[in-house]
Amino acid sequence: MKCEAERKVRFFVSQSRETSELRKLPMMPIRDMVIFPYMMTPFVVGRESSVRALEEALTGDRKIFLATQHDASIDEPHPKDIYTVGTIGNIVQSVKMSDGNIKVLVEGIERAQAMEIVDTDGFFIATVRVSTSAVEMTKALEQQMQHVTSTFEQYVKLQQALNYETVAAALRTDAPEKLTDTIAANLQLPIEEKQKILNIFDPVERLGHVADVLEMEIEKLNMDRNIQSRVKRQMEKAQKEYYLNEKIKAIQKELGRGEKNEFEDLKKKIETSGMSKDVMEKAMQELKKLEAMPPMSAESTVSRNYLDWLLAVPWKKKSKEIRSIQHAEKVLNTDHYGLEKIKERILEFLAVRQLVKNPKGSILCFVGPPGVGKTSLGMSIAKATGRKFIRMSLGGVRDEAEIRGHRRTYIGALPGQIIQSMKRAGTKNPVFVLDEIDKMASDFRGDPASALLEVLDPEQNSSFQDHYLDVEYDLSQVLFVATANVLHTIPAALQDRMEILRLHGYTEDEKVEIAKQYLLKKQRVACGLTEKNVVFQNDAITEIIRSYTREAGVRNLEREIGNVCRKVARRVVKNGAKHKEEITAANLHEFQGVAKFRSSQVHEHNEVGLVTGLAWTEMGGSILSTEVQVLDGKGKLTLTGQLGDVMQESAQAALSYIRSRAHHLGLARDFYRNVDIHVHVPEGAIPKDGPSAGITMATALASALTRIPVRRDVAMTGEITLRGTVLPIGGLKEKLLAAHRAGVFEVILPEENQKDVAEIPENLKSAMKLHFVQVMDDVLKIALAGALPEITEDASGVLAGVAAAHGTETVARQ
Repeated sequence: MKCEAERKVRFFVSQSRETSELRKLPMMPIRDMVIFPYMMTPFVVGRESSVRALEEALTGDRKIFLATQHDASIDEPHPKDIYTVGTIGNIVQSVKMSDGNIKVLVEGIERAQAMEIVDTDGFFIATVRVSTSAVEMTKALEQQMQHVTSTFEQYVKLQQALNYETVAAALRTDAPEKLTDTIAANLQLPIEEKQKILNIFDPVERLGHVADVLEMEIEKLNMDRNIQSRVKRQMEKAQKEYYLNEKIKAIQKELGRGEKNEFEDLKKKIETSGMSKDVMEKAMQELKKLEAMPPMSAESTVSRNYLDWLLAVPWKKKSKEIRSIQHAEKVLNTDHYGLEKIKERILEFLAVRQLVKNPKGSILCFVGPPGVGKTSLGMSIAKATGRKFIRMSLGGVRDEAEIRGHRRTYIGALPGQIIQSMKRAGTKNPVFVLDEIDKMASDFRGDPASALLEVLDPEQNSSFQDHYLDVEYDLSQVLFVATANVLHTIPAALQDRMEILRLHGYTEDEKVEIAKQYLLKKQRVACGLTEKNVVFQNDAITEIIRSYTREAGVRNLEREIGNVCRKVARRVVKNGAKHKEEITAANLHEFQGVAKFRSSQVHEHNEVGLVTGLAWTEMGGSILSTEVQVLDGKGKLTLTGQLGDVMQESAQAALSYIRSRAHHLGLARDFYRNVDIHVHVPEGAIPKDGPSAGITMATALASALTRIPVRRDVAMTGEITLRGTVLPIGGLKEKLLAAHRAGVFEVILPEENQKDVAEIPENLKSAMKLHFVQVMDDVLKIALAGALPEITEDASGVLAGVAAAHGTETVARQ
């Protein structure tokens, strides 16, 4: 449309003839308005310079040049502060008012441009150039004028500030210059836009420009009308809802239910909640939004739930911490037997908290087999420090939203378990147990272990952000305690944020004491018995441990004691409340039935190719026998028993070591060519892996090939290298406990593990004989029941004799 108007302007300009002349007139700067030709305008003159210019005009031909100021705030403008294009006006009427100001009525005659402005006697005299254009009327120009006129009529109808009848009368003209100036004078435009129209001297060009301005203004007015219509509809709806809500309140009041200002209560709760400044601002904004919402809308429910959660989380409430080390030590000793190293570390931790004024939250991680008291230790810490205790099980958690929550955009969104647990605790400094942290998984919904990195980092958890709350929440005063059975499933970054404390399995003596001090009383109460109804002798407890349980902890021991108590309870019900049972090792089978385990897992005689090894599992330590059989064949090595890759490699390394030491063992150098070797580790349904069975396999191979039996009362563990060096292993305490439970009291260990013996209980060390070895030759000297032959470098005869015993052909060494 604009391009078409410009094209018409160029066409019409060629049809106009312009003439000009210069005049000198008094000049009056005016503010906040633009005066057009053919425009009758009243205004008040008050400035001294303007009054003088007005008086000069009145003494002459009553003509005055009116030009608009750039900035209306300037009281004494200079020529540069005034637009150069203005309007020559005729003073129709002037009235002097009582305050000294003059009220004038001016009629615009024609536009002019100031060529020179001179300050004379306190007012401006302007030399102006008056340009007049004679326009030749054409059919196209008439059509353009009709279009502009109809457009302006449409504008007047939309613009409610204008009187249509008054303006319509002024539009009845055939002169394009009068039409454009009349329309421009009545347009509701900024001063700058009106001045642009005044600056255009050519009537045809001005007509096209006015047409463009009208179309833009009509589009704006239509848009405003649409917006006002929508707002009106919304206001009508809001007024209707407000009316109905007020009616409901009136009905409730009439029924005697009273009127409770819910929003005021929420505001008071927010102000007294102890929130940080940023959180309180967000809560107040949410409250304002809630007040503006209809109570029955879905958005109102979401907003109210959000505020409820913000108020439910503890922001300043804290448990009064008990910092007495003596009290903590008493609680730990009362609740747990043994675990001296762990108790010592916990007491050190509490002592530091007593000395530091504002200690940061710390993260402890208890790692150990099931049933050794990891979770109950967390409860004891809470009891010892006087804090609230909360527990969150992470077993099977695979969704990151379980930790951080869902964003409020989701239907039914809730905060994560961290914030929910803090709400249950009701204080900002509880003992928070993250149970089974090693059992987390990850899938397409995210990695919860990564989400825990922020929670368990003392440098970051002071500004933990839950997705639902979307505000910073301080977890730095929470004492986090994680529990796990193993470490290898916990990401390294998460391990780095926790202090790892290992809980080993209990010895037999410790289990007996735990049963006497804790488990018997607990199960008697659970079964409704008294001390007069059932008495356990020490030998009965020992027999339960040896014959009915095989574990590192005491969970199964408690279960078996409960089984005995239930049977006793049945007899008490049958025979009367005074019935008494004394449980001994001799009559234990009456309550427990046949023993589930043999008291010793060790074979009865020294045997060739059968060695007792020691293994570590998530359940603690265990006995792991290794069998080797030598058969006629072609040098094939068979490995069975669900052995992992590392264990298979250990078997191959052990065989390579035996081959490298063949002459020291009395074997032919090529003995392996005519035999097949089968290595089997019993309990084939259980997967096994790890390097610590290396010396066990090497000993079994040496025994089977040399036909020398292995001592049945010796167990061993250690990794082997191709050169026969014995390397250190892990899980020493658990393995020694397993050997002790199995009745093996002599164990071969790597030399480098001698430093770990300091952590072994004294009663266990005194009951066992430990051999520390550096090389495989020392292992064979201790483990084999017979002596190896004394072999020299040229003892080919002995080699041939031993090889013949295996049915192999001897090749003399050259």
